[in-house]
Formats: sequence, C-alpha cells, structure tokens
Amino acid sequence: MRLVLYQPDIPQNTGTLMRLGACMGIGLDIVEPCGFPLSDRDLKRAAMDYAGHADVVRHRSWAHFLKARDDGSRLVLLSTRGDTSYIGFKFRPGDRLVLGRESAGAGEEVWNSVDASITIPMMPGMRSLNIAVSAAMVLGEALRQTDGFPNPL
Repeated sequence: MRLVLYQPDIPQNTGTLMRLGACMGIGLDIVEPCGFPLSDRDLKRAAMDYAGHADVVRHRSWAHFLKARDDGSRLVLLSTRGDTSYIGFKFRPGDRLVLGRESAGAGEEVWNSVDASITIPMMPGMRSLNIAVSAAMVLGEALRQTDGFPNPL
C-alpha cells in the first residue's frame, strides 16, 4: 500500500504525510509539480527526522507516475466527491491511496485514471478535512482491513 500525493500545495501536509508513511511503513509517491520546493524548510520541519525513514518516490507528472506504476495496484482516490464511503470500501493490500491538491483537488487526468473514489462522511455543510487528517483516517481503515499495521513486537 502507498500514498500518492498529487501536486501537493502545502509543505507541512506533505511533511506530515512523510512522517505518517515512515511510521506505518507505507511509501509515498509525490507527483509534481508541487506548490513548493521539496527541500523547503517547512517540509523538513513537518517531517522532522522521519524524512530519512520515508520511502518517497518523486514523479515529474501524472503521466510519468502512471508509466512507472507497473504493479497492477488499484488507484483509490480520496475526494469529497467520492462515490463510496471509505467505511464500506473493501481495501486490498496493494492499493495506492491518491490525494488531490489541497487547493484544487484532483484534476481530470486523475479522475480518468482511478479505479475507485471514496469519501469520508461528514456533517452537512462541512466542506472538507485537512488532507493529512483524511489520509490518516483512511489509511488506518485500509491497514485494519488488510492486517497491514506494523508489528513492533
């Protein structure tokens, strides 16, 4: 299982997701262009000393990401416009959880490529959760379903 960050805008969120990936043993694919330099001070601050433990692969575009993905994994997009609640979705160990841009969501090229789209149920009138919070919630459920949590013992 991996997290896919599509053109992230906010370095603090990317750093937080790098830390999440390092702690859970989950790789990250970062699809550029990013809204900040990947050497950004805020990114390093958010990832802290976990960045060196994170399995991060950079892709210069969505097309390059798709070309490099040769493992047959499903692309599962997290979106406020998703058609299935993540609670009822059946995750698989090789799924790649795709997160759109904080400012604009996922582009049409992403929507045209994904195998499924899921959403987090929220109270009426609420727009969205922070992207790192959303990723952590969904990843937690995906790891629970697939027995994918790290075993520290």
